[in-house]
Amino acid sequence: MAESYHNLIGVVTSGSLLEGLTARLDAQRSIEEIRVGQFVVIQGEKNKFFSLITDIILETTNQTILKDPPVDASFLSEILKGTATYGKITLQPQLMLPNGDSQRLQPVKTIPSHFAHVCEAEKDDFQDVFATAGKLFFEIGRPLDMNVPVHINLERFVERSNGVFGKSGTGKSFLTRLLLCGTILADVASNLIFDMHNEYGWESKAEDGTFVKGLRQLFGDQVYVCSLDVDASRQRGVKIDQEVTIGLDQIEVEDILLLQNELNLSSTATETCNLLEEEYKEDWLVRFLQMDSDSLKEFAQTSGAHPGSLGALRRKLKQIAPSKRSYIKEKTSTSVIDWMIKALSNGKHVVLEFGRHDNVLDYMLVANLITRRIRESWKDKTETYLRTKKATDRPRQLMISIEEAHNFLNSAQSGQTIFGKIAREMRKYHVTLLVVDQRPSSIDDEVLSQLGTRVTALLNDDRDIDAVFAGVSGGRGLKAILASLDSRQQALILGHAVPMPIVVQTRSYDEEFYKAMGKRGTKSFAEPELSAQEEVDELFPD
Repeated sequence: MAESYHNLIGVVTSGSLLEGLTARLDAQRSIEEIRVGQFVVIQGEKNKFFSLITDIILETTNQTILKDPPVDASFLSEILKGTATYGKITLQPQLMLPNGDSQRLQPVKTIPSHFAHVCEAEKDDFQDVFATAGKLFFEIGRPLDMNVPVHINLERFVERSNGVFGKSGTGKSFLTRLLLCGTILADVASNLIFDMHNEYGWESKAEDGTFVKGLRQLFGDQVYVCSLDVDASRQRGVKIDQEVTIGLDQIEVEDILLLQNELNLSSTATETCNLLEEEYKEDWLVRFLQMDSDSLKEFAQTSGAHPGSLGALRRKLKQIAPSKRSYIKEKTSTSVIDWMIKALSNGKHVVLEFGRHDNVLDYMLVANLITRRIRESWKDKTETYLRTKKATDRPRQLMISIEEAHNFLNSAQSGQTIFGKIAREMRKYHVTLLVVDQRPSSIDDEVLSQLGTRVTALLNDDRDIDAVFAGVSGGRGLKAILASLDSRQQALILGHAVPMPIVVQTRSYDEEFYKAMGKRGTKSFAEPELSAQEEVDELFPD
């Protein structure tokens, strides 16, 4: 253990597997050099324990010193330091590695003994944990105290739904761009991005006033840009591949119910909409909006609906009439959505800009409706693949990115929206979500528990911090780490795509990054690692 003395932080003095460890700070160490979230190594007798510092504490061996603290602290502190007064740190072991073995990382199943050395992590330690050989990895950033790349496993990232969280102004959009670029470069999934604020497809303005490139500019014809508002997009110099229109005949009752708060619908709206759909089938909304007062009275008499409720509902639904929203038509071909499905199936990526239609009502209506069609398509493709067991029928992995995700995934609505269904069940159908939000506490707990990887910038609200760690083992010790992040370009990454939680200085989205993205990967859509029968058995066990 003598080799570790040059970077010794302290020695383990107490702890448990469940609660974590406590270490006494070495007398030669200034407590101000230690920071929460620091990656350290505990050298045990048989194992290395890769750990995070979760708290820093001042201690004393004699409480009477604190009752009459010295005035000349600088003089007496040197006398008392390391004997009567000392620093203490709490540690959360995350992984263990048998001594002399750089391959067999294991979950922590034991703890080191008393007085085991706690040392600063070195480059080799980062390599042991974040090694990249043989897998598709993408650099997301670097540790705060070392110039070593930290990679995420993109194949593991896209196979589950994930979250990007952080309060306003902390760079969530840039984090999301980094992750999207990684998946596009590595060709591990197709991406459908609902771009509410027109930030991802083409160039957008950063908070410092500079303009940064969008996905279309970085990856060319690998990325298609669609728009609900072609005029607004073209005024920004955006090349549009398709204009998206929605027909009233495509809107179902469940799409309307999702907008209950935005349209201020009454409790009887569900029953009334169902009566209309039962009578007029897919034309229910067109026919309803065309009704005059006499037609409303006639329908009320034949259906048993309340005339007043019908009139009130019609007035509210006029907010989504073609006269109010240019992208809505009475009837329209489904070819645009079909085109999007075909592009995504063929490995392309689609960004849907909302232009001037950037309010919550437009976003929820359009995103839910398009995603519902896509879910049906991917479910059918998966069922075909499970029936034929041909690798060529296996659906392309798809990741759908949504901002302001709490609008779709809050406790009241996550069971109704298509996004809630995807978060709960669509992994087996090769569809996952990238959830982007500044208020994770507003997202349903069950949905949060399904997120595989969480990339989180600074959060201040205790409820949001608690939500990020919902369902995470050892999350209590990580809360202080999250609360201590800088407000820009720092993030805590934990979950399925990284071996252990890590705080990083996130990669800069700049010219150097653009050049790296220009070296596009040539990897084609990989064959599944499991045989068809093995995947069937995994999806539907006995």
